[in-house]
Amino acid sequence: MVVGVFPLGKLLYLGIRQISKPIANQLKAGAKRSLWFKRYVCMPPAQAYNWLQMNVKMRVMGTTGKVEVPKLNDETAVELGAELIGEFFIYTIASAGIFAEYYRSSRKEQEKQDLQDESLKTLQAKVQELELSVETQAAQLREVDRLVQGMRGRPSDGKYHSKT
Repeated sequence: MVVGVFPLGKLLYLGIRQISKPIANQLKAGAKRSLWFKRYVCMPPAQAYNWLQMNVKMRVMGTTGKVEVPKLNDETAVELGAELIGEFFIYTIASAGIFAEYYRSSRKEQEKQDLQDESLKTLQAKVQELELSVETQAAQLREVDRLVQGMRGRPSDGKYHSKT
């Protein structure tokens, strides 16, 4: 079942990405126009990303000790920050879509499980009714056998005898 859903999931992801891309581009454009948005929303994540990226590169190259990472200039930081915000928006939308699909699927599975549980309970109740019916009929047969044996004047040994 998962194999059949996977291509649909990819298609859903691409669709969400295509729909959210223009919105992300509008966010980027707005970020470049607004001084407050540039200074407080775009630049701090861009500087942090640059610092982290440079430190990871230096560690991979084998550098030890403290690494001085120069800050990005304002234009580059705004551009990188706007790009990060746009990608974060796209990722968030895609994640929400995947979560919604997972929730829908798990709810559907739960409903299916509940239906099976109810069916099992119904079957168990019917089996108990049949067991009770069989016990009742067995008691009635024993009573009939006792009465038949009493009419013949012989004690009942549980076996049927013919008078010939």
